[in-house]
Amino acid sequence: MITEWFPNAKTVGLLYCSKEANSQYQVDVVKAELEKKGLTATLYPFTDSNDLAQICTTAADNCDVIYVPTDNTVAENTGIIDNVCAPKKVPVIAGEEGICKGCGVATLSISYYDLGYATGKMAVKVLKGEADISTLAIGYAETQTPKYNKAICDALGITPLEGYVAIEDN
Repeated sequence: MITEWFPNAKTVGLLYCSKEANSQYQVDVVKAELEKKGLTATLYPFTDSNDLAQICTTAADNCDVIYVPTDNTVAENTGIIDNVCAPKKVPVIAGEEGICKGCGVATLSISYYDLGYATGKMAVKVLKGEADISTLAIGYAETQTPKYNKAICDALGITPLEGYVAIEDN
């Protein structure tokens, strides 16, 4: 996605909360994939919202694009990231729609409704005795939708890619 939206990018900052193991896993995977594509990917961990602005500023000063995973601390502080990156004209690619709505250009987002529905179907199987929870296969949401943030794209002068839909303001 980063190389599709920003084919001239050479450096990507991976901004995440170091206290969230899920975020560490995501940025490690993304870093490896970006490096396979010849990009320089640098980790920018922060510990909490108190040091987010400083770390984000460093990332924005040194990178062409910033990527943020599905990170709870980021989700709670998208305004800080937007306040740093927007004036510097540094685009952010987000790991999910809620974060993208606050500070990102684009995302490949799952539908939390679909994920909840799939989880409910699994729960019904367990409750009816049709499946043993200890051996139940991991389930996934069936669809992912490529989305973009119209306001941020407009502010940065970025034309959304074909096949992406605008995030709605609800």
